[in-house]
Amino acid sequence: MLRNLGMYFRLVGCDLRSQMTFRLSFWIDLFSTMAVNASMFASLYLVLERFGNIGGWGLGELAFLYGLAETSFGLMDMIFSGFDYDYFSTLVREGRLDQILLRPVPPAVQVMGHRFVLRRVGRILQGAAVLILSFFLVDMFWTPLKVAFLPVVLASQVVAMGALFIAGSTLTIWTIQRVEAINILTYGGVELMSYPASIYPRALRAIFTYILPFFFLSYYPALFFLDKTDPLGLPVWPPFLAPMVAGGMLWLALRFWKFGLKHYQSTGS
Repeated sequence: MLRNLGMYFRLVGCDLRSQMTFRLSFWIDLFSTMAVNASMFASLYLVLERFGNIGGWGLGELAFLYGLAETSFGLMDMIFSGFDYDYFSTLVREGRLDQILLRPVPPAVQVMGHRFVLRRVGRILQGAAVLILSFFLVDMFWTPLKVAFLPVVLASQVVAMGALFIAGSTLTIWTIQRVEAINILTYGGVELMSYPASIYPRALRAIFTYILPFFFLSYYPALFFLDKTDPLGLPVWPPFLAPMVAGGMLWLALRFWKFGLKHYQSTGS
């Protein structure tokens, strides 16, 4: 375990040094990412200026949901960028996955270590800024449990979205090309978690609560932090399911990953 962890950090270090070779390009990418994501929150602010609230949630409460989702997705996209389907499908198509499988290091460690996109820090900082802003916009009553649970929720969202990246990349073992439909679950999932579940139709709520449990990762924890009652009538314990949901998604994704590698056939490239 320690050997694999050490190898991972060495691979990440090599990738970071290569990214910093062209520093101007790095800083342009970082600040442009921040600007693009800031404009998305600005559009949400303009909507609320006109209508006052969305489904009974005001600016501060929506900023909390948005900040959580953006911060966690930025972290996930940086840590799990090796499993981005665009990048991983290239490994499969060009036969470079063969090289990874021949080395005496777990393939997942190599894939994660080969690509650690530091410019995602722009999205992380922008999301964190909105999240911190929400603390001032909402009169939130902090308790030791809330303080301890906030990083758990963030980590749960990172792990759950990373599991989707792993599953999406595994599909490319058979399809060779990336599967566009996975974008609906990842990038679309971030948008979904940025708004309260109560505004969605019943069928959509059921899908993203019990089949793809995004709302257990964002909406229900947010109810706990904001001391809001659930208009959908669920009991008080769903906010604390986030780490179990994330762990289950990661376990399933890794099982699928191992199944995919077991049935991998080289493209011959």
